[in-house]
Amino acid sequence: MREITVATVQMKPALGELEDNLVKMSDFVSKIASQQKVDLIVFPELVTSGYELGVRFTELAQRIPGPSVNVMAQRAAEYGVYIAFGMAAKERVESVLYNSAVLVGPDGELVGSYNKIHLRGEERMAFREGFRLPVFETEFGVLGLMLGWDLAFPEVARAMTLDGAELLAVMANWEADEMEEWRTFVRARSYENGLFVAAANRAGEDVTLNFGGESMVVGPGGKTYAYLETPAPEPEKPEAPEKTDEKPEDGEKAPEKAEKKAEPKAAKEAKPSQPPEGFAVARFDLDDVRRHREDRQTIQARQPSVYRALVRRY
Repeated sequence: MREITVATVQMKPALGELEDNLVKMSDFVSKIASQQKVDLIVFPELVTSGYELGVRFTELAQRIPGPSVNVMAQRAAEYGVYIAFGMAAKERVESVLYNSAVLVGPDGELVGSYNKIHLRGEERMAFREGFRLPVFETEFGVLGLMLGWDLAFPEVARAMTLDGAELLAVMANWEADEMEEWRTFVRARSYENGLFVAAANRAGEDVTLNFGGESMVVGPGGKTYAYLETPAPEPEKPEAPEKTDEKPEDGEKAPEKAEKKAEPKAAKEAKPSQPPEGFAVARFDLDDVRRHREDRQTIQARQPSVYRALVRRY
């Protein structure tokens, strides 16, 4: 058995406040690791900076390794845990920025990084696309890193699976009005590839965007091992009926009791609940990956020679 414990953190980063966000991340690591022995902690995409920064990414992007990576590497060494998190990264050429995922290890060293390949919307104005899909050997198994919209592309998870990945750490800024997609894609990537998916999606809002949370850990076959649920919205109470003290004039009959009551106003439409900050923890056996794949034979039954259209542009 290869039992491991993984935590996915659902955090609301303060927009543009690197130091504050690193302090909050450190607090999460301390809280999680003090409650149980944990092997991997996954934070959301761009968690050190927030999402809607536009040209300010040029000011806040850091090298890998660099100050932010060093802080989280210290936390990883302090608690003996792997930590995966998203950040804005820059190359030696200052104008080249990437939306990156970083993995640091329990020895306090940088294990590796991944630059997001599938950029969406305004991300294309700030970042350059990555061009590699690395996987990383860890003490517990082979790990792949994914960011945000990468989750919507089955080729990403499949390529990492064929390179040996048994667990995917997904760091995301998935929006609140697209949560049905989020839930479907997380489970689909697990079903398709017979592996574990630890998906950390952020909470809160930036300038114009609201983010949907629902961080989770899903296993081979789509089984949910941990899930950070958003509370159901509570409808507002209807307003009390209006009272009337009017008296009938001389010679008039008093109105019937039913007529004296004012119609109650309809309950106001419930406001959507905001996803909470917090974390979801799951313990599972990575050997279930091998057992599931041997049982289902999905990976083994592939026919690569007939998939040539997959690498053709649309």
